[in-house]
Amino acid sequence: MTHLQKFQQKLQEGQAALISSSQNRFYLSGFQYDDGYLLIFRARAVLLTDFRYEEAAEQHADPAFEILCPKRGMLDAVRELLLGEGISELLIEEESVTVALRESLAQKLDDVTVHKGASACLTALRAFKDEGELAAMAEAQRITDAAFTHILGYLKPGVREIDVALELEFFMRRSGAAGIAFHTIAVSGTASSLPHGVPRSCTLEKGFLTMDFGARVGGYCADMTRTVVIGRADAEMKHLYSTVLRAQRAALDRAAQGVSCRALDLVARDIIDGAGYEGRFGHSLGHGVGIDVHEAPRLSRSAPESAVLLPGHVVTVEPGIYLAGKYGCRIEDMIAVNPDGSIRNFTKSDKDLIEI
Repeated sequence: MTHLQKFQQKLQEGQAALISSSQNRFYLSGFQYDDGYLLIFRARAVLLTDFRYEEAAEQHADPAFEILCPKRGMLDAVRELLLGEGISELLIEEESVTVALRESLAQKLDDVTVHKGASACLTALRAFKDEGELAAMAEAQRITDAAFTHILGYLKPGVREIDVALELEFFMRRSGAAGIAFHTIAVSGTASSLPHGVPRSCTLEKGFLTMDFGARVGGYCADMTRTVVIGRADAEMKHLYSTVLRAQRAALDRAAQGVSCRALDLVARDIIDGAGYEGRFGHSLGHGVGIDVHEAPRLSRSAPESAVLLPGHVVTVEPGIYLAGKYGCRIEDMIAVNPDGSIRNFTKSDKDLIEI
């Protein structure tokens, strides 16, 4: 069953959905474009765009979609289509619709009830990856792993943090990635204590170098973090690194179908807290990955008790320890829950302490 068909099954009689976000347009149609909408009915689907994308849409969009390039405004075309189908209720993406679009819909569709619901439905559907999505993510991670191997031979005195980030990105693009999954992180020394630090123009500081990066293939993301040492690690650094690695491996060992997302976070957190670093692991253990680099589900101590890992989920496992003004370390793999409940780890890069 296609993504579109799964979504159409969620619509009730007399309902339609207007899809405005680029991510969900791609998820449902298989076509990436920047301007337009999808209008989804229970038994019909229309892709609205303009002349710039018409030919490409005909070539690449799911054939179930009718391609429409309105001569007048797109929302006028939406209104006509809704009236033609006798629609009384339109679902919108409550998490991404702007105030301006919501007001325009209210003006154009005064005889149609417009309310939220599309975002929640699509978030739930997108949490479960099919074989095509998993294949794209596996290839994205293969390229990401190769980039890490490459960067180990690139690191040397005089290289800047920004050089490291750019080299990772160039390598991934040269290796077949359509782009990067997110802004690459490469921060060293004292800046490694910043979980989402921005690469600087300064040369690499001695100490930890944390690199968080990922390729994008076929519209889907990879996400990996590795921390290496520039120079030699002292006893405290080795203890910190081994604690993060022990916490990550424990969480990976525990991961399986039916395991609570909250409990998995606590597996890693208890190890870190017990090693004397309580309060220094300030983010969640992990998050879903897909078209966006942050999706459902979340491996978090604040996750609902009902949230458990299920077949088709793809999540990161990324504990870290951050000592403000000193240094930090994070280790991250991306895993999937297989149909039989076992775990597939997409990430192959070495996790033993590397000194450069």
